[in-house]
Amino acid sequence: MAAEHTVLDPRTMRDVMGNFCTGVTVITALDGGDPLGFACQSFSSVSLDPPLVSFCPARTSTTWPKIREIGTFAINVLAESQRTLCAAFAVSGGNKFRGIRWAPGDNGAPAIEGALARVEATIENEVDAGDHTIVIARVTGLTTLHNGGPLLFYRGEYGHYSRM
Repeated sequence: MAAEHTVLDPRTMRDVMGNFCTGVTVITALDGGDPLGFACQSFSSVSLDPPLVSFCPARTSTTWPKIREIGTFAINVLAESQRTLCAAFAVSGGNKFRGIRWAPGDNGAPAIEGALARVEATIENEVDAGDHTIVIARVTGLTTLHNGGPLLFYRGEYGHYSRM
């Protein structure tokens, strides 16, 4: 017997899921001398042993296939002051690194100046998941860079964390 699937309105799905606050990252890699990157809010820790993280690029991404081919990358955890930087990486095409200060990290992938932390990794596995891909990555390096607040995404808007 086949399972029945409820048809849900994508806008309703987005609105309801927007109630879950997420941090924002930029996934980067170096293609020869050219830096690549895209903004990604679907990032999480998966396992401590072995050290694994996950993120979900859109299947329409033109940057992820290039980073996949390189195989090593960095996940830059953005600070609350990096809203404009995030917007530059959230669009398709163009020179996303124009005006962005960065240096090669330990694995060569661009480490974005001002980010709170950097997770360096390699691809462990990928799973097709609707209009996105679930990437499971093995962590090869971890760096905490700053103690400031994170850039957050909530109900379709950027915000910041405030301690009570």
